[in-house]
Amino acid sequence: MKIFQPCYDMAIRWSRHRHASRYLGGLSFAESMFFPIPPDVMLAPMALSQPSRAWYFALLTTLTSVLGGIAGYVLGYFAFEAWLQPLIVSAGYQPKLDQAMHWFTEYGVWVIFLAGFSPIPYKVFTISAGFLQMAFLPFVLASAVGRGARFFLVAGLMRWGGSAMEAKLRQYVEVLGWLVVALAILAYLLLR
Repeated sequence: MKIFQPCYDMAIRWSRHRHASRYLGGLSFAESMFFPIPPDVMLAPMALSQPSRAWYFALLTTLTSVLGGIAGYVLGYFAFEAWLQPLIVSAGYQPKLDQAMHWFTEYGVWVIFLAGFSPIPYKVFTISAGFLQMAFLPFVLASAVGRGARFFLVAGLMRWGGSAMEAKLRQYVEVLGWLVVALAILAYLLLR
């Protein structure tokens, strides 16, 4: 049963849409504050389908992500206790928020850099930084470096792979997709 190959083909088609850059910027901005899907899922196919624009896509993703991070910081600074904390608790992010606050007290600005580069939910750290009133300029600089390193790495790998990588991915996307599903089920069973 082939379900991943049509999805892959659709993602590549959508990545060439004339408004795809706007959607990428919007997704990147929203992910830094509240949205659960990382912008890499749009950045990678866009850079893969248009390697000559990969650096532009990485820059756009970085800038809009940092702007979204600033918006998250402002939300944390002004609206955490009254509005955001109940949402965080109901969404199940409280343990992640507690861990983020512990890391802030232990590691300071380095946590923002790490959260920006890694798959750790960046939004938790942008809101926490505002709530904890972290110095604004180091927050912005660490966000820009961490997010930029991540997104330029993704775009660079896709640019480097180019059309040859696109063809290979298409060839093996079913196997890779089912492997990810099997690993997710296994992880669920082991961690439950």
